Amino acid sequence: MIYFTAVFAPLLGAMVSGLLGKWIGDRAAMAASVLGMLVAAVCGPLAWVLLEWGGAPAGVMSLGTWIQAGSFHVHWALRYDALSATMVAMVSFVSMLIHVYSIGYMAHDSFRRYRFFAYLSMFTFAMLMLVTANNLLQLFFGWEGVGLCSYLLIGYWYDRPSACAAAIKAFVVNRIGDLAFAVGVALTFLTFGAVGFDAIFSHLAQHQADTYHLLGASFRVYEVIGVLLFIGAMGKSAQLFLHVWLPDAMEGPTPVSALIHAATMVTAGVFLVARMSPLFNLAPGALAMVAVVGGSTAFFAATIGCVQNDIKRVIAYSTCSQLGYMFLGEGVAAYPASIFHLLTHAFFKALLFLAAGSVIHAMSDEQDMRKMGGLWRKIPITYVTMWAGSLALAGVFPFAGYFSKDAILDAALASHSAVGYYGYVMGILAAVMTAFYSWRLLLMTFHGTPRGDHHAMEHAHESPLVMTGPLMVLAVGALSAGFLLHGAVLGEHWQDYWRGSLMIAPANHIMTTMEQLPGWAVALPSVAGLLGIAVAYWFYWWNPMLPVRLATQFRPVYLFLLNKWYFDELYDAIFVRPAFALGRLLWQTGDATIIDGVPNGLADLAVDGSRGAVKIQTGSIAVYAFVMLIGVVALIGVFLIWG
Repeated sequence: MIYFTAVFAPLLGAMVSGLLGKWIGDRAAMAASVLGMLVAAVCGPLAWVLLEWGGAPAGVMSLGTWIQAGSFHVHWALRYDALSATMVAMVSFVSMLIHVYSIGYMAHDSFRRYRFFAYLSMFTFAMLMLVTANNLLQLFFGWEGVGLCSYLLIGYWYDRPSACAAAIKAFVVNRIGDLAFAVGVALTFLTFGAVGFDAIFSHLAQHQADTYHLLGASFRVYEVIGVLLFIGAMGKSAQLFLHVWLPDAMEGPTPVSALIHAATMVTAGVFLVARMSPLFNLAPGALAMVAVVGGSTAFFAATIGCVQNDIKRVIAYSTCSQLGYMFLGEGVAAYPASIFHLLTHAFFKALLFLAAGSVIHAMSDEQDMRKMGGLWRKIPITYVTMWAGSLALAGVFPFAGYFSKDAILDAALASHSAVGYYGYVMGILAAVMTAFYSWRLLLMTFHGTPRGDHHAMEHAHESPLVMTGPLMVLAVGALSAGFLLHGAVLGEHWQDYWRGSLMIAPANHIMTTMEQLPGWAVALPSVAGLLGIAVAYWFYWWNPMLPVRLATQFRPVYLFLLNKWYFDELYDAIFVRPAFALGRLLWQTGDATIIDGVPNGLADLAVDGSRGAVKIQTGSIAVYAFVMLIGVVALIGVFLIWG
């Protein structure tokens, strides 16, 4: 019952605030939404503790039949195992803090706030349904639910054209991944005759040799399904090539950014690969793809984060990069390390986004770091908590990122594979850049002389307790989550924690070998982080004109990174403009000219002919006799000619 309450309390809050908000008012609607999240934030972690340390048995809570069509039966059920319970605890707790923070952040919003809180709670519910799904179809329901809610929240300020465009972009790009995911689910059903996880996993051995024949080539079934599912994960988790929606999602309110980037949606792809780990273990080609895309994304997004000037976009590209680390861990089959980083990342990334929101709140909605500076005296709580989040992100001991991100890099190196080595190199380079752009953000925002609007700087002030309270709680999580959970999640007895919810092939000893690396390998990620911090101080503390000179001297490289590797321009030229051109052609030529033009032209001809025929109906007998005579003459002429 506790687990059930944790999942459905946000839904109840969303229904009250969304359906009744117009009548009960914003304050009552916000209270209902936040109360639902408070209940979930108590029940979710409690259900997790009872499962892991309280002796509660894992199992499946069946809620009834969902789909029944012939022999196809799908039950609506909540899966209660270590992976689901851990995710429910994290999602409910972090989302609750974001709900509380939103009370202060949205206090002066002119839109109807009950709608915002209804979307926020529905977003959380959809993510909870995703992580508790007992079959792929139910998981797809939650998958599409978070996609819909992200569209509504990114475009919440619908009077802004940029917000509407960003919402549409997120929705369309995610549909690409979702199509692959849906095809993967269909092929899974065709292969196993079921979509339930237990049914799939129990029959994996029977279909290892199955192949698909396409275009004269044969492909292993598990490789095809694994690639399709991962493409779906690439869309939701904003991996390279399907990442373009993530930075534009910053058009939504800052709490939305925190919820999307920390606890919900972008982590859905990582969860999907972890949940399907038994199948991915039998698809080495798909796993190699996961590792290469993950390592490439970690490096790619970090390069862009180094030159962005919007405080939220810097953190957004950081999210993209950190998700790459998670997929790198899964690509070398170190699933526990990947999920561990997902958990710690939720704390420090939510902290960084909410702290950025506090800065924006203090600066009267200014987001350009070039117009900030010297804020640490004005907003000391935000400053300290931002430091905590940055230390965790950079992987500085003893903060959370040190334990989780370094574990992924250790696993990549310990895999002794080409893709593992590639991911390790990309991850180390990304670690240097991650620390660099984190301290670039700190130094540009909080230190130096004020560079922004004088009036805004004079009136900059600390956020209210309803906003700084969640920051302080998340800062504690960013500090302590790593060393508190590391022993249980990744330690010697990691299998006792995960209880079979994460499966690593018996022949793969990655969890053991990653603990046996030489000292230099263990120390290198920390050295990389400290190097990035030192470079940031050199650039923005001791020699602040150096970045300007470098940007001028290497302007093509600077513009290449500033414009995000020109992915938007490339996609616009390859996909968007041709699609619009084809649409105009089908509309103006196909629809207006041919489909409407030809029938309308025949109709006009008939009308004109009728109008001409009407004119001979004069009522004069002489005219009628003359017409009849002409007809007789014409008829005789035809017979004479053709006779």
